[in-house]
Amino acid sequence: MRHCSVQVRGLLTRDELDRYNALMEVGSFLETSQRYDLAYTVQKEVDLLIQPAIERLKDKGRERDRATKEYLEEKNREG
Repeated sequence: MRHCSVQVRGLLTRDELDRYNALMEVGSFLETSQRYDLAYTVQKEVDLLIQPAIERLKDKGRERDRATKEYLEEKNREG
């Protein structure tokens, strides 16, 4: 099972994180049982579950980029 990044995990809601942890546990069990066909299905569910957190991370990046651009434009006006 592939884990998502720490940044994405940090943006999961409590419910999403609980579900993520449960799915990862089930997926790990399936892998140790060599049921890779079922683990693949669980991994796809994890991938769907983390999509909203990925979008939240992208939004944070866009907001940071906007703030940086505004700051630099203000510095250029002053200078």
